[in-house]
Amino acid sequence: MIDLRARIQQAAAAGHLLSGSVTNALQLLDRSASPLVERSIAELVDAGQWDELNDRFFKTLAFGTGGLRGRTIGKLVTAAEAGAPQPLGRPEFPCIGTNAMNYYNISRATQGLVLYLKDWLASQGAKVKPKLAIAHDTRHFSRQFAELTAEVAMNLGCDVCLFAAPRSTPQLSFAVRHEGANAGIVITASHNPPHDNGYKVYFGDGAQVVEPHASGIIKRVNAIESETFDAVPATERGELIVLGEENDAAYMERLESLVLDRPMVEASDLKIVFTSIHGTGGTIIKPMLKRLGFRCSPVAEQEVPDGRFPTVKSPNPENAEALSLGIAQARAEGADLVIATDPDCDRMGVAVRNRAGELELFTGNQIGSLMAYYRVKTLIAQGVITPANAKNAVIIKTFVTTDLQKAIAERNGLRCVETLTGFKYIGEKLGKYEKALPAAVRDQYRTLGEKEKRQARLEHSSYYVCGGEESYGYSAADFIRDKDGNGATVVFAEVAAYAKSRGLTLPELLDEVYAEYGYYLEKNGSLTFEGAEGAMKIAKLVTSFAQHPPTSVDGIAVSAVRNFATETFYDVESDKIPKENMISIELADGRRIAVRPSGTEPKIKFYMFGSRIPIGDQPFTQDELANIAPTVKQLLEDLWTWVQSDVAERLK
Repeated sequence: MIDLRARIQQAAAAGHLLSGSVTNALQLLDRSASPLVERSIAELVDAGQWDELNDRFFKTLAFGTGGLRGRTIGKLVTAAEAGAPQPLGRPEFPCIGTNAMNYYNISRATQGLVLYLKDWLASQGAKVKPKLAIAHDTRHFSRQFAELTAEVAMNLGCDVCLFAAPRSTPQLSFAVRHEGANAGIVITASHNPPHDNGYKVYFGDGAQVVEPHASGIIKRVNAIESETFDAVPATERGELIVLGEENDAAYMERLESLVLDRPMVEASDLKIVFTSIHGTGGTIIKPMLKRLGFRCSPVAEQEVPDGRFPTVKSPNPENAEALSLGIAQARAEGADLVIATDPDCDRMGVAVRNRAGELELFTGNQIGSLMAYYRVKTLIAQGVITPANAKNAVIIKTFVTTDLQKAIAERNGLRCVETLTGFKYIGEKLGKYEKALPAAVRDQYRTLGEKEKRQARLEHSSYYVCGGEESYGYSAADFIRDKDGNGATVVFAEVAAYAKSRGLTLPELLDEVYAEYGYYLEKNGSLTFEGAEGAMKIAKLVTSFAQHPPTSVDGIAVSAVRNFATETFYDVESDKIPKENMISIELADGRRIAVRPSGTEPKIKFYMFGSRIPIGDQPFTQDELANIAPTVKQLLEDLWTWVQSDVAERLK
């Protein structure tokens, strides 16, 4: 029988396999100690499954600034991977391949991270063991990946704080700070399809890694070639600390501080239907809502942790279908509000009851804008934010998030800081504000109460009122440094209670905001291109838009093009914006399009913006809003039609 390596070379010569696929497959065969590697590759070669082999091996899953993310179950599952029958019908073993989330890449990532931490601590003169906090969601292989991460880290001389059961991504961010860890890892692919998983890294501030640490960790990880390693002597290995109820209690105490008007909340008879979509959200959110006095009715079918997410097409609260069971339950029970969080509970979506009694979905832009409006308005009314200190209060949003939040901030004298997409950039800003505090405050900052911290920031630095991303990610405090579906639930429930206390529906409250600050509407579109061929199409489109941006769009002249990959921009705080593959195209009629490849999914994304602003101080009337809304909506639909046609031409 011809040697497997020779057969791979023959397949390449016949044009079946990409050169990168051949190199990576041969290297994995040489470097991996697992017999599953040879068995799985041989099965795919025997079956002539060249597309599957190319998808698995055309590259090595690169450790990027956010960590790792990719398929943990192949499009085709080999018999070797399927193994013995498993609960929930998943394979016994994760997908074999260099471009996959599996034990090989988990080990490489952890080795590189621990080595970087040791070097960094030594450079700081700290003679201590590194300390890691690790959490995981309910996805396939998440627990196994978390336990392997802990095992590798401890064998390399690192203490580990590992949650005993699934916990949310924001709680991992909190745990890094609360437990005094040097870094954190959460095993999750957020709202990706069930076949995906990921490995997301945080530094000691509780935020996702940014420069200079990002490049240093990436370099270390990508230099690791094997899943095997030499453990340190037994006396130097790390200890395991199991996290559970005590960390939950500390986190919930901080979440409770997000409420601005406790008497109003306690007087509310708001009824909420909540779904965690088979994920981690119920662990904290259900007891938290009960603690605040809200009536909470969970969706029983979706309370069961299940990495298949069997009741939805996609476990993403951005999608209407993911909230369908919650909406049906809310109709049956007469609930005011449906709240849904994704599997790792960093994103939150809602359906709200309107004046006609129907439940309608809000976008991430609308949810975030109502949070910003309510918190700014309430903090001003309470005398916390004053004309004298408003300049030290800040809302942070991404460039592709609605400009309504900027209007709310600036009209009230606050700063609005815009960042690139990714909550790591918001986390970086929060770290900057903490470092600007006097040393005496900084030294005890993590143990201070939230009111004390707020006052210190208003006096000496910048107070973060709230912020977020259009993609259903928000936060309203800096005790965590990532988007927080738990905290967002608390904040939005208070907004809903406020509207109800005034006899308003949430859509009516939103119309009040539009009337005062302007009507802003956004439309997001994305095109998916999977696998090796898809990655090449996305790269081609990114290059095409950068080198040949349109001069007119939908019959309207382009007034400006901003290329964030090649040009240099600064934010309102004079901080340089990092380079990123994003193009912003502004039209002469005020519309805008942003184009960027997704950092976590095989997609290219398009963000479209339209608005109408009141003239002078006179707010829009309801009749004016009723006429404006469909006009702006149609203009954005026209943009999306144009974009799809333009993309088709660029791919020819």
